[in-house]
Amino acid sequence: MTALASAIGGILVRELTSLRQEIDAYPSDADLWRVVPGITNSAGTLALHMAGNLQHFVGAILGGTDYVRNRDREFSARGLSKAQLVAQVTDAISTVERTFRRLGPADLGSEFPEAVAKVRVNTGDFLIHLASHLAYHLGQVDYHRRIVTGSPTTVGAVLPTKLVSARPVE
Repeated sequence: MTALASAIGGILVRELTSLRQEIDAYPSDADLWRVVPGITNSAGTLALHMAGNLQHFVGAILGGTDYVRNRDREFSARGLSKAQLVAQVTDAISTVERTFRRLGPADLGSEFPEAVAKVRVNTGDFLIHLASHLAYHLGQVDYHRRIVTGSPTTVGAVLPTKLVSARPVE
């Protein structure tokens, strides 16, 4: 695995780990599924979408897993428990870690094996896009949780101290 692949994989794992913390920070299962005015997706919906997105693009397409994505279900399912959502996110973490361990230097520079939004893209570019997509939705979950619970506290998501290359200053 290249340093860049390690960094991208590390960021994906960091964000997914933060997503698990966000889910755990909700006081109840019901709060995960609340939709508030002006926001179309609940945290539960976003969690299913993020896990499904990475299971598909990283796991099935790059890693060769047997995961079959049902994107419509990601946006229509309701009422899963915190434990069920955490399990799906944990599965996505395992898939990302396993797949990134197998990526070689040529993989990031090659064309992504599947067309995305009717275009062809470089694998490295698309993996960075997936990390940005994940961080975007993670921020939405954080704001959703604060709105629903009225809590100003954060879970400490996207901290530089959680980067793969982080080391103490000497």
